[in-house]
Amino acid sequence: MRCVQTWLYVVGVVAVLPGVWAQPEQTHKAHAALVHALAVSPDGKYLASGGFDNLIKLWEILPDGTLKEVKTFAGHAGPVYALAFHPKAPLLVSVSQDKTGRLWNLADGKTVAELKGHGDLVDAVAISPDGQWIATGSADKGVRLWKATDGKEVKNLGAHGGTVYAVAFSPDGKWLASAAADKLVKIWDVAALKEFKVLKGHEDAVTTLTFTDDPDTVLTAALDRTLRLWSIKAVKEIKEQPKDPKKEAKKDEKDKTELKIDPKDLGEMKRWGPTVDDPYALVWHSGAKVFAVCGYSGQITVWNLSDPQPKFARRVPNPAYCIVFVPNGKAVVTGHDNGSLVVTPWGSK
Repeated sequence: MRCVQTWLYVVGVVAVLPGVWAQPEQTHKAHAALVHALAVSPDGKYLASGGFDNLIKLWEILPDGTLKEVKTFAGHAGPVYALAFHPKAPLLVSVSQDKTGRLWNLADGKTVAELKGHGDLVDAVAISPDGQWIATGSADKGVRLWKATDGKEVKNLGAHGGTVYAVAFSPDGKWLASAAADKLVKIWDVAALKEFKVLKGHEDAVTTLTFTDDPDTVLTAALDRTLRLWSIKAVKEIKEQPKDPKKEAKKDEKDKTELKIDPKDLGEMKRWGPTVDDPYALVWHSGAKVFAVCGYSGQITVWNLSDPQPKFARRVPNPAYCIVFVPNGKAVVTGHDNGSLVVTPWGSK
């Protein structure tokens, strides 16, 4: 959901640390309440964490892979749900249960601008690859676009049928994807400021999503315990068959004229699962060409796009709400219910 940070534009970390991960699993006590948000800076030097203690913390990622706390940002009046670093400026954006977003100056920790307009908690955020736009999703079911320079609202793009849990821009900035409790993923045309396509197929709330390196390809996870790979351009317009009037007149008889639709016509290219727990967050690593998933039971898995089973699996005995890769892709950092950050090496396994 809302804590996924996918740096490859808000997606894909590009900095590289030494080739060998020097540390075993680490646990850091980070917040006084659960950690719901993580993000890695564009240069790969910093990690930001957001908690239900209303605070944001900035951590330096040291060359040997350890984390060093360097700064705390205070200002939200409610839990912090999601974070994203600006790709071109020393800025961080956060969104909160207090119904607002904030743009922070990393140098002095002060708020540069506030994003005000949502009518309920804001639990998803992303910044476009060119640094021009901020996208947010909310429990008010809306998806909004804002100027990253001053936090002014550009447009309320539209709504889902339930809480919006995740938003992500494509690597080329052309598309914005949103995932929600209504089981749908919506693709928005950023330039046209309107809905473009809908990805249908999940059987429960879609909790998280990210683009891969391909701007046409979206990865999703949902409470139906499946992970899915989608192609935007493969989505076809499906027309409903006319229903038989005689059958419609029979109140107790089910309509048997429904189309049997090939999932590929709805854009679904691949499916993994069932997962061992409800997947909550996922992240794609551009260099390693893998994605990582964390779940409610604390399960952490790392997958590639070709294999049916994960390359790596490890359970941290505490619910995990968010996940990011370290810059070299050899470890993941997860945020947990007990306020901790856990750094889990996997790349040498």
